[in-house]
Amino acid sequence: MENKIKEIISNSISVKQLILQNQELLDMVQAVVTELVLAFKAGNRVYFCGNGGSAADAQHLAAEFSGRFYKDRLALPAEALHCNTSYMTAVANDYGYEHVYARLIEGIGQPGDVLVGLSTSGNSINIIEAFMKAKRKGMINIGFTGDTGGSMKEHCDFLINVPSKGTPRIQESHIMLGHIVCELVEAQYFD
Repeated sequence: MENKIKEIISNSISVKQLILQNQELLDMVQAVVTELVLAFKAGNRVYFCGNGGSAADAQHLAAEFSGRFYKDRLALPAEALHCNTSYMTAVANDYGYEHVYARLIEGIGQPGDVLVGLSTSGNSINIIEAFMKAKRKGMINIGFTGDTGGSMKEHCDFLINVPSKGTPRIQESHIMLGHIVCELVEAQYFD
């Protein structure tokens, strides 16, 4: 059992080492930070979406902006789109689960707002539908995915694709990279 634990930890560290050595990916993280700072400074909002564990990560990262990260500061306008269960279940029932995020973006998204979608496969239909709707509304799409970017790749203005095929390792890296983004956005916006 102890060897298996060490193997899992080593695998997680290996993915993070690949990220650390990937200059293009590190540059993309910096570009995402810059884009989010510009959006917040322009008075725009940032929306997050995901499914399952990625929904939990989306909610977590939205809370880092709307609550706080390190600094005691003003709240930033960010929210996770899946938190209204009455809305989610009604739209899923009436229109289909693939439309739950797109329909909400249709109602609340504004030009210059940012949509952040988290999907380990990059193939979550409901996020792709939301990205297409967001693009038509003049929003910016940021994707957090696994190694290939999946079908989301073509709909992203910015893509942070973790170099792994393993869902747990991708999600661990999404939250690490998300925390880096939150920390740097907070530091740049409030300095």
